[in-house]
Amino acid sequence: MSNYKTETKCIQSGYEPGNGEARVLPIYQSTTFRYTSSEQMGRLFDLEESGYFYTRLQNPTNDAVAAKICDLEGGVAAMLTSSGQAANFYAIMNIVEAGDHIVCASALYGGTYNLYAHTIKKMGVEATFVDPECTQEELDAAFQENTKAVFGETIANPALVVLDLEKFANAAHAHGVPFIVDNTFATPINCRPFEWGADIVTHSTTKYMDGHAACVGGAIVDSGKFDWETHKEKFPGLTTPDETYHGIVYTEKFGKGAYITKATAQLMRDLGSIQSPQNAFLLNIGLETLHLRVPRHCENAVKVAEYLKNHEKVAWVRCPSLPGDKYYDLAQKYMPNGTCGVITFGLKGGRDAAVEMMDRLKMVAIVTHVADARSCVLHPASHTHRQMNDKELVEAGVQPDLIRFSVGIENIEDIIADVEQALR
Repeated sequence: MSNYKTETKCIQSGYEPGNGEARVLPIYQSTTFRYTSSEQMGRLFDLEESGYFYTRLQNPTNDAVAAKICDLEGGVAAMLTSSGQAANFYAIMNIVEAGDHIVCASALYGGTYNLYAHTIKKMGVEATFVDPECTQEELDAAFQENTKAVFGETIANPALVVLDLEKFANAAHAHGVPFIVDNTFATPINCRPFEWGADIVTHSTTKYMDGHAACVGGAIVDSGKFDWETHKEKFPGLTTPDETYHGIVYTEKFGKGAYITKATAQLMRDLGSIQSPQNAFLLNIGLETLHLRVPRHCENAVKVAEYLKNHEKVAWVRCPSLPGDKYYDLAQKYMPNGTCGVITFGLKGGRDAAVEMMDRLKMVAIVTHVADARSCVLHPASHTHRQMNDKELVEAGVQPDLIRFSVGIENIEDIIADVEQALR
């Protein structure tokens, strides 16, 4: 981890060219890497030597970008994945197996909820979902003997619930398991979960990190703080011999790098959800302006929220950075410089009015995306969360009339003018 300030890390971390080398991070657009010694290639396959031999596992472009994200979050090791969904899948599956259990905050992105509630259940892993506002006693009651992790989002998509990171971290550690946090919406510009007790952080880099809706990607960052050896009976995949690599024990051989090494050597090897070097290159360009874009997103979002709050046709508005919001105090604790550029609101005319208003927008687009430079809207109950029934929607904090508004970095007067004409 460098000693640079966050703004400098966005630009300088991850890649340092040598004398006469490319100033800009190169795209290593190659599936394979040449060696002159068969013995050296063998050592790479045995994890006895560090290097590149096949891009499905590692690539220099990807590793440089992962190192930048790692530095921004204050971690010890990181990896890129093909999407945020792949990152959340790998983050859990790296430490669980059939018969295990996880605890999740119920306010999650719809795809993540479906992944943990249904998909991994088919693999033999059960999830218990708890209200983010539950008491400490209620949270403790969700744990079982076979619980292996706790998962939550710093700011839930689209419910905009701000998670009490310390409460969930303390519960996880009291039960001897890691706390995994999806920090996509806040980004390390506004929140660094490791400073509040999180052990592993995930990202959909598709969102603010890329910032331009140009490429899909994900990332996993390990803080290196969780002591797997202290709870070795819970995590045999990390603390007992891996016969697919001649019996190496990840915690013994790789120390604080054990978690990411295992995720790369096992999961990426077998499942192959690698981010393409081209996408990693584009992601790096987005990261270089992350510290400039995120404050503008947040500033515009608050102004739009203030406008909507005072509009006669608007029934309710949620923006954690807006005084009076239900999660304002938690947001001030964990993200005092801003939360994100996403707000939600509902109209007095209900679901039908929401759909009609969205159809009348001109500059603001209806897209299945969020958190890029352009302003966009979505009706989650009809789109991203349509696989949920009404009960699951309520548990995830998604009301039928909820409009998710991802406020971009255009001129604020133009954004509000478009909303105004649509409401008229």
